[in-house]
Amino acid sequence: MTTTESPKHTITALVEDKPGVLNRVSSMFRRRGYNIASLAVGHSEIANLSRMTFVVEGDESTVEQVTKNLHKLVDVIKVSDVSIQNCVSRELALVRVRANVQTRSEIMQIVDIFRANIVDVAPDSLMIEVTGDEDKVDSLQNLLRSFGVLEVMRTGTIAMDRGLGDEQTDKDNSSSTHRMESGL
Repeated sequence: MTTTESPKHTITALVEDKPGVLNRVSSMFRRRGYNIASLAVGHSEIANLSRMTFVVEGDESTVEQVTKNLHKLVDVIKVSDVSIQNCVSRELALVRVRANVQTRSEIMQIVDIFRANIVDVAPDSLMIEVTGDEDKVDSLQNLLRSFGVLEVMRTGTIAMDRGLGDEQTDKDNSSSTHRMESGL
């Protein structure tokens, strides 16, 4: 029996930075029956606006419906499916792994191979910080399992278009338009 996994799509939304927005957005996903595989939210480069990054599982029509429904929400300014564009996506994870005198050096070698960092050392454990795409984080976590993974905390995926992207192009166009209108 084979299982087919739905493709993952990364969607970003520029939203108003005010109380209740995250609840309204996540409630829309719940009401419509969409599954959020990952969600990250943080301040954007524009005052009073935050950027949400969702990873949604589903086919093209599901992603189209998600973006249309996000556009309907009052607090949502802009929605982009960055998975169809040339983008950079990253995830941050902290992994606490059991370590003793005998295993510590082997764990440190694995951490170096993944270009990760040891951010905390205790007598019986190490805390590792890893940044990369989902596959890199998963691979490191799987390799560390044999030592005893005690705890994992992952941020979820964040993503941006490569190059200037739509946001910068929009800002540049509005700035030049403003300069032309003001005679500068």
